[in-house]
Amino acid sequence: MAAVFLVTLYEYSPLFYIAVVFTCFIVTTGLVLGWFGWDVPVILRNSEETQFNTRVFKKQMRQVKNPFGLEITSPSSASITTGITLTTDCLEDSLLTCYWGCSVQKLYEALKKHFHCFRINTPQALEDALYSEYLYQEQYFIKKDSKEEIYCQLPKDTKIEDFGTVPRSRYPLVALLTLADEDNREIYDIISMVSVIHIPDETYKLSCRILYQYLLLAQGQFHDLKQLFMSANNNSTPSSSSSPEEKSTDRSLLEKAGLSESEMEPPEENSKDCVVCQNGTVNWVLLPCRHTCLCDGCVKYFQQCPMCRQFVRESFALCSQKEQGKDKLKSL
Repeated sequence: MAAVFLVTLYEYSPLFYIAVVFTCFIVTTGLVLGWFGWDVPVILRNSEETQFNTRVFKKQMRQVKNPFGLEITSPSSASITTGITLTTDCLEDSLLTCYWGCSVQKLYEALKKHFHCFRINTPQALEDALYSEYLYQEQYFIKKDSKEEIYCQLPKDTKIEDFGTVPRSRYPLVALLTLADEDNREIYDIISMVSVIHIPDETYKLSCRILYQYLLLAQGQFHDLKQLFMSANNNSTPSSSSSPEEKSTDRSLLEKAGLSESEMEPPEENSKDCVVCQNGTVNWVLLPCRHTCLCDGCVKYFQQCPMCRQFVRESFALCSQKEQGKDKLKSL
């Protein structure tokens, strides 16, 4: 029928026939090459071009104040036998509770309980959720706005030198930070922070580091605190002076534990300039790679991360334009 229609059309008017065929050709070519942005079967485009044209969604973020801060002081000197030094930085009076040899299974069961019905806002609440599945507990009072160094160590009478081979059933150390004053628990959305810390021993010599940090909210949710990878300054120097042999050893130990090396590396000195224009202030975080390397003007032109070339699924801004304007006024 189509052939008969075209022949009849050609006999009626050759010029009109040519115009109709040319229009059909242009429309078909546009559909195949995706000129119109319609979701149609793609024949001539490869998978990378298809992903590149995918719209990048911008996450709507909500700013939440975290009253807790915890980091390891001199991680190279920490071990199961000599202990570990932790530095706290809290906005309110808090309690630091350390659980040595905490059960891996019981810890994640406790986090699930917090999500469903049981709020972990005190050390006693976590202890009840763990069913006392730990080897030793110690607690310290932390004053607000004071960066205190807390030295933690297993008692010598426990005679524990390691926690066995990987995969382990116990974490070497789990540190819980909670608000000491009950009134402050109604002010902050984040009511506690759980830090899972690896400490080297005779069996597993991976250097000391924080493996996971979980922020527990009053509404029952908990979030895994992730490190953002800022664009490195060209003038920055490496933060660690470990030898290549030590780095390769740590890499193999991380692979055994099922951890990513990129997530465990300490942050370097960072630049605030956009990696593309070298002029704007870095403000956008790209997901899932977590590279923070683009300014407000350049982020709209990229569907792939300029640092690792991974396709960007979502992105969010570190601060709004209003906050940036306030910072500029303060600097002036």
